[in-house]
Amino acid sequence: MPTVFADSGYWIALMHPRDQLRERAAAAAATLGTTFIVTTQMVLVEALNEASRLGEYWRMFAIDTLREIRDNPNVEIIPQTEAQFDAAVERYAARGDQTWSLTDCASFLVMEERGITEALAHDQDFEQAGFVALLRSNPDS
Repeated sequence: MPTVFADSGYWIALMHPRDQLRERAAAAAATLGTTFIVTTQMVLVEALNEASRLGEYWRMFAIDTLREIRDNPNVEIIPQTEAQFDAAVERYAARGDQTWSLTDCASFLVMEERGITEALAHDQDFEQAGFVALLRSNPDS
């Protein structure tokens, strides 16, 4: 079964109907089939933080979406551990020439550890780190 990583931008786009990536995320979701999705608690924190800015309705919708994600047998949520956090901080510190967030660094480490090469992401940082960002229609988007 193929495996992809899901970044916060993917989850946010699925939760928010006016998100600029909504159509790309929905199209990607429709083609996943039996693809296994890996994401992290850090990624989901980012998605929930974004939903909190949109008001009570979207906050509750995000919680419902999180519950669906957690109940989906084709999704694995990697918990935040102290070791993972420390490794992400080390990567973050070592890559001062990049704009990678701490969550990005943690995501890249999970992808490397799992041998995942594709991400449900639009973030150019994934491509800079050597991965395929599936929500980018072209290299300049």
